[in-house]
Amino acid sequence: MTAGQPIITANNLTKVYGKLTAVSGINFQIEAGSCYGFLGPNGAGKTTVMRMIYCATPLSSGRLIVNENNVMENMTAVKAEVGVVTQDDSLDYDLNVINNLLVYARYYDLPRDQAIRRADELIEFFQLGEKRGENVRTLSGGMKRRLQIARALINKPSILILDEPSTGLDPQARHHVWAKCHELIEQGVTLLLTTHYMEEAEQLCDRLAVMDQGKIVIENSPRELIKSEVSAHVVEVRGDGNHRDSILAAVGAEIDFHEALSDRLLLYTSDATQLYTQIQKMELPLKMLLSRPSSLEDVFLKLTGRELID
Repeated sequence: MTAGQPIITANNLTKVYGKLTAVSGINFQIEAGSCYGFLGPNGAGKTTVMRMIYCATPLSSGRLIVNENNVMENMTAVKAEVGVVTQDDSLDYDLNVINNLLVYARYYDLPRDQAIRRADELIEFFQLGEKRGENVRTLSGGMKRRLQIARALINKPSILILDEPSTGLDPQARHHVWAKCHELIEQGVTLLLTTHYMEEAEQLCDRLAVMDQGKIVIENSPRELIKSEVSAHVVEVRGDGNHRDSILAAVGAEIDFHEALSDRLLLYTSDATQLYTQIQKMELPLKMLLSRPSSLEDVFLKLTGRELID
Protein backbone atom coordinates (compact mmCIF):
# COMPACT_ATOMS: atom_id res chain seq x y z
CA MET A 1 0.00 0.00 0.00
CA THR A 2 1.26 3.48 -0.90
CA ALA A 3 2.50 5.65 1.96
CA GLY A 4 -0.07 8.21 2.99
CA GLN A 5 -3.06 6.06 2.11
CA PRO A 6 -5.21 4.71 4.98
CA ILE A 7 -4.06 1.22 5.98
CA ILE A 8 -6.34 0.96 9.04
CA THR A 9 -9.79 2.53 9.36
CA ALA A 10 -12.12 2.22 12.36
CA ASN A 11 -15.74 3.38 12.31
CA ASN A 12 -17.77 3.37 15.52
CA LEU A 13 -15.45 0.68 16.93
CA THR A 14 -16.96 -0.78 20.10
CA LYS A 15 -16.09 -3.54 22.53
CA VAL A 16 -18.36 -4.51 25.42
CA TYR A 17 -17.62 -7.05 28.17
CA GLY A 18 -20.88 -7.66 30.02
CA LYS A 19 -21.73 -4.34 31.65
CA LEU A 20 -18.31 -2.85 30.89
CA THR A 21 -17.81 -0.85 27.70
CA ALA A 22 -14.06 -1.09 27.14
CA VAL A 23 -14.10 0.78 23.82
CA SER A 24 -16.98 3.12 23.09
CA GLY A 25 -17.69 3.92 19.44
CA ILE A 26 -14.32 5.36 18.43
CA ASN A 27 -13.22 6.44 14.96
CA PHE A 28 -9.69 6.76 13.61
CA GLN A 29 -7.67 6.36 10.44
CA ILE A 30 -4.01 5.38 10.22
CA GLU A 31 -1.85 6.17 7.20
CA ALA A 32 0.46 3.56 5.70
CA GLY A 33 4.12 4.08 6.50
CA SER A 34 3.44 6.16 9.61
CA CYS A 35 3.65 5.62 13.36
CA TYR A 36 0.40 5.99 15.27
CA GLY A 37 0.22 5.86 19.04
CA PHE A 38 -2.47 5.25 21.63
CA LEU A 39 -1.97 6.99 24.97
CA GLY A 40 -4.15 6.75 28.03
CA PRO A 41 -4.28 5.69 31.68
CA ASN A 42 -4.71 2.05 32.68
CA GLY A 43 -8.11 0.78 31.61
CA ALA A 44 -8.57 3.44 28.93
CA GLY A 45 -9.11 0.82 26.20
CA LYS A 46 -5.78 1.05 24.37
CA THR A 47 -4.85 -2.64 24.52
CA THR A 48 -8.40 -3.68 23.61
CA VAL A 49 -8.18 -1.59 20.44
CA MET A 50 -4.88 -3.24 19.56
CA ARG A 51 -6.29 -6.71 20.19
CA MET A 52 -9.21 -6.00 17.87
CA ILE A 53 -6.81 -4.86 15.16
CA TYR A 54 -4.77 -8.08 15.28
CA CYS A 55 -7.89 -10.25 15.63
CA ALA A 56 -7.30 -11.49 19.17
CA THR A 57 -10.55 -9.90 20.39
CA PRO A 58 -13.74 -9.76 18.28
CA LEU A 59 -15.61 -6.50 17.79
CA SER A 60 -18.91 -6.00 19.60
CA SER A 61 -20.00 -3.56 16.89
CA GLY A 62 -18.63 -1.11 14.37
CA ARG A 63 -16.36 -1.63 11.40
CA LEU A 64 -12.60 -2.18 11.30
CA ILE A 65 -10.66 -2.39 8.03
CA VAL A 66 -7.01 -3.48 8.10
CA ASN A 67 -5.11 -3.34 4.81
CA GLU A 68 -8.40 -3.45 2.86
CA ASN A 69 -9.66 -6.48 4.81
CA ASN A 70 -12.61 -6.44 7.20
CA VAL A 71 -11.33 -8.04 10.40
CA MET A 72 -14.65 -9.80 11.02
CA GLU A 73 -14.75 -11.30 7.54
CA ASN A 74 -11.14 -12.15 6.70
CA MET A 75 -9.09 -12.70 9.86
CA THR A 76 -6.56 -14.91 8.10
CA ALA A 77 -5.60 -12.15 5.66
CA VAL A 78 -5.38 -9.60 8.47
CA LYS A 79 -3.17 -11.81 10.65
CA ALA A 80 -0.82 -12.37 7.72
CA GLU A 81 -0.20 -8.61 7.48
CA VAL A 82 0.20 -7.80 11.17
CA GLY A 83 3.19 -8.49 13.41
CA VAL A 84 2.62 -8.26 17.15
CA VAL A 85 5.05 -7.57 19.98
CA THR A 86 3.30 -7.83 23.34
CA GLN A 87 4.64 -6.31 26.53
CA ASP A 88 5.24 -9.77 28.02
CA ASP A 89 8.38 -11.70 27.14
CA SER A 90 7.12 -14.57 24.98
CA LEU A 91 10.48 -15.82 23.69
CA ASP A 92 11.24 -19.55 23.79
CA TYR A 93 13.94 -20.01 26.41
CA ASP A 94 14.67 -23.56 25.31
CA LEU A 95 16.00 -22.29 21.98
CA ASN A 96 18.87 -20.12 20.79
CA VAL A 97 18.43 -16.82 18.94
CA ILE A 98 18.29 -18.13 15.36
CA ASN A 99 15.91 -20.96 16.24
CA ASN A 100 13.52 -18.57 17.99
CA LEU A 101 13.09 -16.99 14.56
CA LEU A 102 13.04 -20.20 12.52
CA VAL A 103 10.47 -21.94 14.71
CA TYR A 104 8.22 -18.87 14.59
CA ALA A 105 8.51 -18.83 10.78
CA ARG A 106 6.75 -22.21 10.68
CA TYR A 107 3.51 -20.54 11.80
CA TYR A 108 3.51 -18.74 8.46
CA ASP A 109 4.51 -21.81 6.43
CA LEU A 110 7.67 -20.14 5.20
CA PRO A 111 9.90 -22.55 3.25
CA ARG A 112 13.06 -23.44 5.17
CA ASP A 113 15.48 -21.63 2.87
CA GLN A 114 13.31 -18.52 2.81
CA ALA A 115 12.98 -18.56 6.60
CA ILE A 116 16.76 -18.82 7.03
CA ARG A 117 17.37 -15.89 4.68
CA ARG A 118 14.79 -13.77 6.48
CA ALA A 119 16.13 -14.71 9.92
CA ASP A 120 19.66 -13.78 8.81
CA GLU A 121 18.40 -10.40 7.56
CA LEU A 122 16.67 -9.67 10.85
CA ILE A 123 19.60 -10.78 13.00
CA GLU A 124 21.85 -8.39 11.06
CA PHE A 125 19.28 -5.55 11.18
CA PHE A 126 18.86 -5.81 14.94
CA GLN A 127 22.60 -6.30 15.53
CA LEU A 128 22.29 -9.72 17.11
CA GLY A 129 24.92 -11.47 15.00
CA GLU A 130 27.27 -12.21 17.89
CA LYS A 131 24.41 -13.87 19.78
CA ARG A 132 23.07 -15.88 16.84
CA GLY A 133 23.83 -19.30 18.34
CA GLU A 134 23.41 -18.42 22.00
CA ASN A 135 20.51 -19.30 24.26
CA VAL A 136 17.98 -16.53 24.84
CA ARG A 137 18.75 -16.64 28.59
CA THR A 138 22.13 -15.02 27.92
CA LEU A 139 20.66 -11.93 26.26
CA SER A 140 20.29 -8.54 27.90
CA GLY A 141 16.85 -6.97 28.24
CA GLY A 142 17.43 -4.78 25.20
CA MET A 143 18.56 -7.73 23.09
CA LYS A 144 15.50 -9.75 24.10
CA ARG A 145 13.25 -6.88 23.07
CA ARG A 146 14.99 -6.57 19.72
CA LEU A 147 14.65 -10.32 19.19
CA GLN A 148 10.92 -10.12 19.96
CA ILE A 149 10.52 -7.38 17.36
CA ALA A 150 12.60 -9.37 14.86
CA ARG A 151 10.40 -12.42 15.39
CA ALA A 152 7.25 -10.36 14.75
CA LEU A 153 8.76 -9.27 11.42
CA ILE A 154 9.69 -12.75 10.20
CA ASN A 155 6.89 -12.85 7.58
CA LYS A 156 7.42 -9.23 6.44
CA PRO A 157 4.14 -7.81 7.76
CA SER A 158 3.05 -4.38 6.56
CA ILE A 159 1.88 -3.44 10.10
CA LEU A 160 3.82 -3.86 13.35
CA ILE A 161 2.01 -3.51 16.69
CA LEU A 162 4.17 -2.66 19.71
CA ASP A 163 2.68 -2.79 23.20
CA GLU A 164 4.95 -0.77 25.52
CA PRO A 165 8.03 -1.44 23.36
CA SER A 166 10.67 -0.12 25.75
CA THR A 167 9.24 -0.92 29.19
CA GLY A 168 11.99 -2.08 31.53
CA LEU A 169 14.85 -1.08 29.25
CA ASP A 170 17.75 1.13 30.25
CA PRO A 171 18.14 4.44 28.35
CA GLN A 172 20.75 3.08 25.92
CA ALA A 173 18.62 0.06 24.99
CA ARG A 174 15.51 2.22 24.71
CA HIS A 175 17.14 4.60 22.26
CA HIS A 176 18.44 1.67 20.23
CA VAL A 177 14.89 0.28 19.93
CA TRP A 178 13.64 3.73 18.90
CA ALA A 179 16.31 3.96 16.20
CA LYS A 180 15.26 0.60 14.76
CA CYS A 181 11.61 1.68 14.81
CA HIS A 182 12.52 4.77 12.77
CA GLU A 183 14.35 2.58 10.27
CA LEU A 184 11.32 0.30 9.94
CA ILE A 185 9.09 3.31 9.22
CA GLU A 186 11.57 4.43 6.54
CA GLN A 187 11.23 0.95 5.00
CA GLY A 188 7.45 1.46 4.76
CA VAL A 189 6.30 -0.53 7.78
CA THR A 190 3.32 1.00 9.60
CA LEU A 191 3.83 1.10 13.38
CA LEU A 192 1.13 1.14 16.05
CA LEU A 193 2.17 1.48 19.64
CA THR A 194 0.90 1.94 23.15
CA THR A 195 3.25 3.52 25.64
CA HIS A 196 3.42 5.20 29.02
CA TYR A 197 6.65 6.96 28.06
CA MET A 198 5.71 10.41 26.79
CA GLU A 199 9.20 10.91 25.36
CA GLU A 200 8.76 7.68 23.40
CA ALA A 201 5.48 8.92 21.94
CA GLU A 202 7.08 12.24 20.97
CA GLN A 203 10.10 10.49 19.44
CA LEU A 204 8.21 7.93 17.36
CA CYS A 205 4.63 8.96 16.63
CA ASP A 206 3.37 10.98 13.69
CA ARG A 207 -0.09 11.05 15.28
CA LEU A 208 -1.46 10.22 18.70
CA ALA A 209 -4.88 9.31 20.03
CA VAL A 210 -5.33 10.09 23.72
CA MET A 211 -7.87 7.68 25.19
CA ASP A 212 -9.79 7.80 28.44
CA GLN A 213 -12.71 5.60 29.59
CA GLY A 214 -12.95 3.85 26.23
CA LYS A 215 -13.13 7.01 24.12
CA ILE A 216 -10.68 9.06 22.11
CA VAL A 217 -10.38 12.38 23.92
CA ILE A 218 -8.26 14.06 21.25
CA GLU A 219 -6.14 13.11 18.24
CA ASN A 220 -3.30 15.00 16.55
CA SER A 221 0.46 15.10 16.09
CA PRO A 222 2.50 15.39 19.30
CA ARG A 223 3.60 18.92 18.41
CA GLU A 224 0.06 20.10 17.65
CA LEU A 225 -1.29 18.53 20.84
CA ILE A 226 1.21 20.49 22.91
CA LYS A 227 0.49 23.65 20.95
CA SER A 228 -3.29 23.40 21.23
CA GLU A 229 -3.73 22.07 24.77
CA VAL A 230 -1.13 23.83 26.90
CA SER A 231 0.97 26.99 26.80
CA ALA A 232 4.48 26.97 25.41
CA HIS A 233 6.21 27.05 28.80
CA VAL A 234 5.73 26.00 32.42
CA VAL A 235 7.20 27.61 35.51
CA GLU A 236 7.25 25.20 38.44
CA VAL A 237 7.22 26.54 41.99
CA ARG A 238 7.79 24.39 45.06
CA GLY A 239 7.67 25.78 48.55
CA ASP A 240 5.42 26.64 51.44
CA GLY A 241 1.82 26.31 50.29
CA ASN A 242 0.99 29.51 52.15
CA HIS A 243 2.78 31.48 49.43
CA ARG A 244 0.63 30.17 46.58
CA ASP A 245 -2.12 32.76 46.88
CA SER A 246 0.34 35.63 46.92
CA ILE A 247 2.17 34.23 43.87
CA LEU A 248 -1.05 33.80 41.91
CA ALA A 249 -2.22 37.27 42.86
CA ALA A 250 1.07 38.78 41.70
CA VAL A 251 1.45 36.91 38.39
CA GLY A 252 -2.16 36.27 37.40
CA ALA A 253 -1.93 38.55 34.37
CA GLU A 254 1.18 36.71 33.11
CA ILE A 255 -0.20 33.16 33.07
CA ASP A 256 -2.72 31.34 30.88
CA PHE A 257 -3.75 28.85 33.57
CA HIS A 258 -2.28 27.05 36.56
CA GLU A 259 -2.38 23.71 38.38
CA ALA A 260 -2.05 23.52 42.16
CA LEU A 261 -0.60 20.12 43.03
CA SER A 262 0.14 18.71 46.46
CA ASP A 263 3.87 19.44 46.17
CA ARG A 264 4.15 22.29 43.67
CA LEU A 265 2.44 24.97 41.64
CA LEU A 266 2.52 24.79 37.83
CA LEU A 267 2.17 28.09 35.98
CA TYR A 268 1.57 27.85 32.22
CA THR A 269 2.66 30.84 30.17
CA SER A 270 3.84 32.01 26.77
CA ASP A 271 6.64 34.11 28.32
CA ALA A 272 8.52 32.09 30.92
CA THR A 273 11.42 34.53 31.24
CA GLN A 274 9.29 37.41 32.44
CA LEU A 275 7.24 35.19 34.77
CA TYR A 276 10.34 33.56 36.28
CA THR A 277 11.97 36.93 36.89
CA GLN A 278 8.80 38.32 38.47
CA ILE A 279 8.59 35.46 40.98
CA GLN A 280 12.31 35.74 41.77
CA LYS A 281 11.84 39.40 42.68
CA MET A 282 9.22 38.42 45.28
CA GLU A 283 12.13 36.93 47.31
CA LEU A 284 10.03 34.14 48.80
CA PRO A 285 11.72 31.22 50.65
CA LEU A 286 11.07 28.72 47.83
CA LYS A 287 12.51 25.20 47.65
CA MET A 288 12.46 25.19 43.85
CA LEU A 289 11.81 27.58 40.97
CA LEU A 290 12.38 26.34 37.44
CA SER A 291 11.27 27.08 33.92
CA ARG A 292 10.84 24.47 31.19
CA PRO A 293 9.11 23.95 27.83
CA SER A 294 5.68 22.31 28.01
CA SER A 295 5.66 18.62 27.13
CA LEU A 296 3.36 15.88 25.96
CA GLU A 297 3.18 14.72 29.57
CA ASP A 298 1.57 18.04 30.50
CA VAL A 299 -1.05 17.45 27.79
CA PHE A 300 -1.65 13.89 28.91
CA LEU A 301 -2.15 14.79 32.56
CA LYS A 302 -4.37 17.74 31.70
CA LEU A 303 -6.66 15.56 29.57
CA THR A 304 -6.75 12.39 31.69
CA GLY A 305 -6.15 13.71 35.21
CA ARG A 306 -3.50 13.12 37.84
CA GLU A 307 -5.35 10.61 40.02
CA LEU A 308 -3.78 7.17 40.35
CA ILE A 309 -5.65 4.44 38.42
CA ASP A 310 -4.96 0.80 39.31
